[in-house]
Amino acid sequence: MPNLSIDRVRRKEAFSGGEPDERPLAIVERAGGLLRLVAVDARAAAAGCVPGAALTHARSICPDLRVDIADPREDAALLGSVADWCDRYTPLVALDPPFGLTLDISGCAHFFGGEAALAEDLVAGLRRQGFMARAAVAGAPGPARALAWFSQGAVPPPGSEAALVAELPIAALRLEEAARLGLVRAGLKTIGDVAARSRSELAARFGARLVSMLDEALGRAETPISPRRPVPVRMVERRFAEPLSSADAALAVLRALAGSLAARLETAGEGLREAEAAFFRADGKVVRIALGVGAPTRDPDLLLRLFRERLDALADPLDPGFGFDLMRLSALAVEPLTPSPQGFGPGERADDELAELVDRLSARHGRRRVLRFLAGHAHRPEAEAAPRPAQDVREAAAWPQVRTGEPPRRPLRMFARPEPVEVLAEVPDGPPLRFVWRRATHHVVRAEGPERIALEWWRDDEAPLTRDYFRVEDTVGARFWLFRDGLFGREVRHPRWFVHGLFA
Repeated sequence: MPNLSIDRVRRKEAFSGGEPDERPLAIVERAGGLLRLVAVDARAAAAGCVPGAALTHARSICPDLRVDIADPREDAALLGSVADWCDRYTPLVALDPPFGLTLDISGCAHFFGGEAALAEDLVAGLRRQGFMARAAVAGAPGPARALAWFSQGAVPPPGSEAALVAELPIAALRLEEAARLGLVRAGLKTIGDVAARSRSELAARFGARLVSMLDEALGRAETPISPRRPVPVRMVERRFAEPLSSADAALAVLRALAGSLAARLETAGEGLREAEAAFFRADGKVVRIALGVGAPTRDPDLLLRLFRERLDALADPLDPGFGFDLMRLSALAVEPLTPSPQGFGPGERADDELAELVDRLSARHGRRRVLRFLAGHAHRPEAEAAPRPAQDVREAAAWPQVRTGEPPRRPLRMFARPEPVEVLAEVPDGPPLRFVWRRATHHVVRAEGPERIALEWWRDDEAPLTRDYFRVEDTVGARFWLFRDGLFGREVRHPRWFVHGLFA
């Protein structure tokens, strides 16, 4: 999409609903002390404006030229949205900044009637959205990119790509300016001229990068593309001749897709852990809804319930707009799933109901907001329990049993950080008699302890200190969990005191 910046401005004007401005348009950016053109539309080009020219010179030959400031961030965001739309052709879509995309259509072209029909449909769809686009198809990313950028687009027969690329200018090699000027001074104007020279001569004079870029452009060295989104493990989709304009109809189709995906997962002996539903609107917008489950499943009804929970939690409801012309359900992560024997006891049913509740809460509020605590295997009380997403925990942690009627040794909720207090004690290593916390004085009437906790010596702390914890109660019945940081006389001269939690 060589005119992406121009198309961005035109689309914004069209969506604003105002009268279209037919004057020539140019995109400018500041280079040094001058404003220079970086993109021009067809009218400005016909008037003689070219990218790279100074704005003052362009205005002298085209007085009615209007300009817009270049915005690379908006261009990148728009390119990303176009890449989302291109997912309808293949899940392997990679960005080719600043204005290009690379699609791996291996095994996908026959769904659209062949490579030429796919390329034609893609370009036509982009033009309907207000983009000028060219597409080329080749057996490797290098020749496809060169033909798309430096020709009118092509779908050459297999084996003829190198001949077409050889006729392109050396700019298609994407070389640095110094190397390009060196080739021009040597009289090499096309890729074929460069390819006619020996590789050792080119490497010796222009460096190994020129040889590698030449091999890439001619398809001799295939460079793998990096998809911008994870590739689904399993995927089902449905296209519509007439776009769906109802959210309820879309959910009914989603239920059917869940059934089709479940059949494929059952054949493979798998269950999904992460799923994504994608709703492709006719105007180019793509809505993606992702969720996870705590245990592998292929139950279509469960998936539909979870997707309903996720949709209900969205700040913006699912809006069909001009209608959905494609819907896709993908399994992003799967695990082996074999039938397990079912018992008749109430415990197994309770476990299933708890797992389903965790999945529903995670779908509505986010998987990182529904937590389960695991044993941290650390001496420090603040690290004794580690929160983890409940969907990632298959079995509950084995916590030490507390005898009925025994008061808790530690508070259920501790402060994120221990808070300092001023303490008066009868002896330096004894329990506190009075302490000041948050500007309030508390007189201790009962104290239990100490519970001595030595911190892990292998931690990164310079000098980990031993803590002596006390459970204390003041005159009004409030109970606190305090600790003295450091042993008096052996580790520190004046230990500091902290309150670490409150007993309910």
